[in-house]
Amino acid sequence: MASTQNGTRAIALVGPAGAGKTTLAEALLHASGTTTRQGSVEAGTSVGDASPEARARGGSTELNLMNFEYLGDHFALLDTPGSTGFAADGIAAVTSADLAIVVVDPDPARAALVEPILRRMDMLGLPHILFVNRIDQAKGSIRDLLAALQPMSREPLLARQIPLREGGQITGFVDLALERAYRYVPGKPSEAIAIPADLAARESSERFHMLETLADHDDALLEQLLSDTPPDLATVLDDLREETRANLVVPVLFGSAINGFGIRRLLKLLRHEAPAPQNAAKRLGVGRNGLHIFKIANGGAVGRLALARVLGDGIAEGGEIAGPEGALRIGALFTLQGEKTTKVARAEQGSVIAIAKADAARAGMLLGTGEGANAHATDLPPRNAALAITTRDRKDDVKLSTALHKLVEEDPALSWTQNDDSHETVLHGINDEHLAVTLARLKRRYGVEVITHPPQIAYRESIRKPTTQRGRHKKQSGGHGQFGDVVIDVRPLERGEGFRFDDRISGGVVPKQWIPAVEAGVGDAMRRGPLGFPVVDVSVTLVDGSYHSVDSSEIAFRTAGRIAMSDALTQCAPYLLEPVWHLTVSTPPGTGSKVGSVVSARRGQISGLGPHPDWERWEQIEAIIPEAGLHGLDAELRSLSQGLATFEARFDHLAELGGKQADEIVKAQASRLAA
Repeated sequence: MASTQNGTRAIALVGPAGAGKTTLAEALLHASGTTTRQGSVEAGTSVGDASPEARARGGSTELNLMNFEYLGDHFALLDTPGSTGFAADGIAAVTSADLAIVVVDPDPARAALVEPILRRMDMLGLPHILFVNRIDQAKGSIRDLLAALQPMSREPLLARQIPLREGGQITGFVDLALERAYRYVPGKPSEAIAIPADLAARESSERFHMLETLADHDDALLEQLLSDTPPDLATVLDDLREETRANLVVPVLFGSAINGFGIRRLLKLLRHEAPAPQNAAKRLGVGRNGLHIFKIANGGAVGRLALARVLGDGIAEGGEIAGPEGALRIGALFTLQGEKTTKVARAEQGSVIAIAKADAARAGMLLGTGEGANAHATDLPPRNAALAITTRDRKDDVKLSTALHKLVEEDPALSWTQNDDSHETVLHGINDEHLAVTLARLKRRYGVEVITHPPQIAYRESIRKPTTQRGRHKKQSGGHGQFGDVVIDVRPLERGEGFRFDDRISGGVVPKQWIPAVEAGVGDAMRRGPLGFPVVDVSVTLVDGSYHSVDSSEIAFRTAGRIAMSDALTQCAPYLLEPVWHLTVSTPPGTGSKVGSVVSARRGQISGLGPHPDWERWEQIEAIIPEAGLHGLDAELRSLSQGLATFEARFDHLAELGGKQADEIVKAQASRLAA
């Protein structure tokens, strides 16, 4: 049969964790004849989820790319992870897809899990359909499921099928467009049957509702319905195709991926109704020749690969494409089937490919587009987990830095920092699961094993009282000695003013060239105050001193400044400060009070509780909370919200901490410093 479309169409599989996206990908590969037997995630025989980390968890930990052909049409599958910790890996890829299949569970009680995905589809303006998976295990009503989902979707959900039931179990479907019934046959195409008599009335009613929805955007169809004129099949199919491509409706199909039920009907919808690659190019502002780099992959047998969607004209190995810093030369090209790479000489329009030796390519780049490109900003989940890491073998320190750079390059939700105060290497990720998989990759790919612990909290200390203190450094050991003598006034500043150094030296008692050394010595002492933490919000004024014409030096006055400041701080009633963060929690309907209780139990102070400004029905909580209260908060919030509550936190201020808590922190710091 002739192809219905030029180029390769990219189909993104999205949905919550456990919905069966990778199983659906395997079913599409098998039903299209790409694989001789359907792979199984559970058995470890799937094309996707082939990495050791995915196999170990029985679910996607990274983006899976696959290709198949059906009746002459070419498709690329972008199978995205559903778990929150890994969802960022597919976000950029989805922006350049032609259509998304939102895979959902048939249980209406789990419908809320789909809301963030549907919101993202609306934000991207990406045409999408719903596929209700495991329909043979459905306990509730499809109508109840769609009623629960509709408030989450900007576009109307358009049921394309109604279920056939035998003995309380769904065994087939009625296609509302074709007005034909089909019974599922395990491992084979569904068989056509007559529409059961007891379903005739419901089929007629549901079909009319489908046509009414389509008529909202087709005046001619509306006139036919008003005049009771049955529309011909061609009109119905044309409207379904055009309104799906224009993202005016969200068609809903159902089936069972693991049993192959409803998969061929889904393939036919993709073939006839998925938009052409030109639509994605237009949405992203790509002209005749463009390339969307959506991910960098390291660690494979081929080396560093830039994963990209070809938008506009095709590309060939050795060609060039305009980049932000000059022309980018195209290296070897590969297609991907899970972890298997196949070298190709050329990639045509719409293809999803891997480019080798494109060192200048970075994830998120739109190449060859000029200034008119309209790439959507990658809206990544907040990084709410952190671990301090040290190599188990100190010889691996250099390898660790190199490995972290590569892991961060390919995972946009991962970052790492070097804390100068605590001398810790801190790894930041979305949640604990995300960091655990990162550490597993670090060990497997790069042979670096690390020891982990929670990062140190950035406690500080300040002072209550002013004082005046002399610091004298005198040392004689043959030849030139060392002599420095200073007097400083120390006083507290208001919170947030930091550190201020002045001098009121007269008569040259401390020569000008050595005053900066005194300031440096004061700074040395402030790096660790009497309580064991850096000192903040202090003013120091150099008021007096003396020097020796031979033995005075920069190092001598730096040492004198440090001695004076160290002695002064012990006399100024030091007290502990803890970092306090501003917290914004987004949580689904009915969970706001529970979230507030959790935050309050962690010494958080609620400053606002109300409706979410962007998501209808959702709630938003504003609070300030000590940094210590953020540890483990993500997991606790998700446990009470079906995994949906998220938060963003930013440093707000330092606040005094006293009593038993402060005593315990100071004691622990003393033990740490003595170790």
